[in-house]
Amino acid sequence: MFAFYKRHNNRIYNKLVELSRNNFFYVKTNLNDNFETRALLILFHLAIILKTKKSENLKSNFQKIFDNIFQNIEYNIRELGYGDTSVNKNMKSLNKIFYDIIFTIEKEKNFSFVSNNDLLNKYFNTVKKSKLPKIDELAQYFDNFQNFCFDLDVNNVLNGSIDFKYIK
Repeated sequence: MFAFYKRHNNRIYNKLVELSRNNFFYVKTNLNDNFETRALLILFHLAIILKTKKSENLKSNFQKIFDNIFQNIEYNIRELGYGDTSVNKNMKSLNKIFYDIIFTIEKEKNFSFVSNNDLLNKYFNTVKKSKLPKIDELAQYFDNFQNFCFDLDVNNVLNGSIDFKYIK
């Protein structure tokens, strides 16, 4: 009747949520401040982290991180009041988006969001609003985050100590 989930360390998820709530995204780049945008930002950050640390031979740890992130997102969708069918549909959609992000940024060895901002346009430029998102500034942010992650120690990733500050 009730599902019991294995307890996980949520430090990485909490850090990704913190990064996705940065006012820069909503004030400087004109993104909508809603659940969908924050979920997309979490997925972009996670994809960059996993890409930059892929060569570190930590597949089992990264699978646990992936599972934990998606489990927390599922909990949040349920807390918003969505039913099982909607939750499953949303989770399937988020999985597809995540794998599209990973596939796109891993195609090129030195992927740059500034040079290839089609991916950002695809996911953040879909909502009709009076102010269009500033994709160039968003691309610059993600390039800086990617450069930061290349120098980040794997242990810091695993314990959620990702102290990235973007000042523009």
